Amino acid sequence: MAEAFAKLRGLKAESAGTVPPKSVNPVVVQAMLEKGIDISANRPKMLTREMIDRASLVLTMGCSVESVCPRPMLAQMQKKLVDWDLEDPKDKPIEVVRRIRDEIERKVGELAAAAPTRTSD
Repeated sequence: MAEAFAKLRGLKAESAGTVPPKSVNPVVVQAMLEKGIDISANRPKMLTREMIDRASLVLTMGCSVESVCPRPMLAQMQKKLVDWDLEDPKDKPIEVVRRIRDEIERKVGELAAAAPTRTSD
């Protein structure tokens, strides 16, 4: 959800997980379609060191990356790490997923507002 909202606002974003599922949560797909965003073709990806290298921020949704990430990877992301402390939408009803979606959209909006503007020559 965060990747989709970020890209809508012109930000570069990649979504990945430390233990990604095999497919995107269908309730999340439904909730995003309600906002006019189709993420049904997305495929969950494993977080890599290269992704962390490219990132200016590493956002977590409230999971404990310390318990699943190798120490070198944790050290690499520490200065970039921001935890949004959000509920996991897994196995949640649509009403809860909508609330999580709306919170993610709000937080991405705050990031976009704070991002430096780019001008072209």
